[in-house]
Amino acid sequence: MLGYATLTQPTLLFLPGPYNHLMHPNPYLIKVSIDEQRLQLLEADKALIDVAIATATNGPGEIMHSECTPRGWHKIRAKIGDGAPENAVFTGRRQTGEIYTPALREQHPERDWMLTRILWLSGLEPGKNRLGERDSMRRYIYIHGCPDTDAMGVPSSHGCVKMRNSEVIRLFDIVPVGTKVLIQEAPL
Repeated sequence: MLGYATLTQPTLLFLPGPYNHLMHPNPYLIKVSIDEQRLQLLEADKALIDVAIATATNGPGEIMHSECTPRGWHKIRAKIGDGAPENAVFTGRRQTGEIYTPALREQHPERDWMLTRILWLSGLEPGKNRLGERDSMRRYIYIHGCPDTDAMGVPSSHGCVKMRNSEVIRLFDIVPVGTKVLIQEAPL
């Protein structure tokens, strides 16, 4: 009789890289460069989106309450705001019913403006950006829209990745939940 192995438990295959084609047929990868303040959406190494963004004023870092942008491999845990109007205001991942205007900003200068769409990130590297005091999901790290008057290409967020509203809508409409996101200091 030929020697066939009998598996008593399912075997999971993990291949290094931006995504595992056998487990996740998602062809997209989002890359963020903190040094360049740029975001790229790649499909099979072809850039579909390449835009200026804004990461944390406090620079890179993973610790809870640091207001730094976490590095490493993440995935999109949830997409929030499908169908919301451009400049819709979000607080706690819920629409407030307001539409952002400069006058609204003057009335609420303390707000961290999250507009239009939210892509909620979850870290994939235990001890680096997942679990304990280094958990991107529990830190509420997002890719989100912001006022179009906010400068892009300049660190200015509280830890999230800020994008222009039209650009975050485009990204949101293309990528599914589960899309891998690599946030790095190095150039893209």
